[in-house]
Amino acid sequence: MRPPKTMEALSLQLPSSQIYQENLDTLVRLVREQRESKIIVAPEVYLTAYDYDNIEMAAEFSRKAIEKLKKLVGSQILVLTLILKDGDNYVNNAIVIHNHTIVHQQKKAWLFKLGDEDRYLKAGRTEDIKPFEIEGVTYALLICFELRFKDLWRQIEGADIVLVPARWGLPRKRHLEILSSALAVMNQCYVIVANSSDDDMASSSAIISPDGKVSADDDAAVIKEVINFREIEKMRRYIVMK
Repeated sequence: MRPPKTMEALSLQLPSSQIYQENLDTLVRLVREQRESKIIVAPEVYLTAYDYDNIEMAAEFSRKAIEKLKKLVGSQILVLTLILKDGDNYVNNAIVIHNHTIVHQQKKAWLFKLGDEDRYLKAGRTEDIKPFEIEGVTYALLICFELRFKDLWRQIEGADIVLVPARWGLPRKRHLEILSSALAVMNQCYVIVANSSDDDMASSSAIISPDGKVSADDDAAVIKEVINFREIEKMRRYIVMK
């Protein structure tokens, strides 16, 4: 299947309430309101944040939320990460929902030690980070801290759109902006960053084109942009990297 000529994309830049249900209600409302957007990316662990003190409750809520979101999401594509139980462990699991089905999922492989993620969560496998296809479009997914690893950039080469759900801290705001823009230019692809807007988070959500054009607004809850697949083709023909 050939990709469409264009696609409307949405990056959500939202704070996480301590009340999980409020976060889910907001996400459901936005998905319903933005039916014209083909792809919607939510911030990392948006529904519960990293609520380690209540991690079992967070995982159970996330499990139930997935079922509700699967019923809601039809022709759209919804991307989010959640704290889930995996055997005797907990993981930060990214899921991609499309046509009422989870069409891709991967566990966060590089855990952020500064945020104690390695104390509470089990890491996924870096080899599971690879491109996947939906309706003729090739995607890849990096979860927050994974954006820093240049080996992963090579691992996802060829993706048309790289999805980056994040919970990236305010002190390293400029790092997020530099890395996400560099990835778009280096891999000649679109990058969609959806970062938390909690007070201690960087915001800096953005949709970045293959030539480095950045659509961003730290004061907006929703960042919307049209993905133009001709721009990807043009850059890859104009500057041949292989």
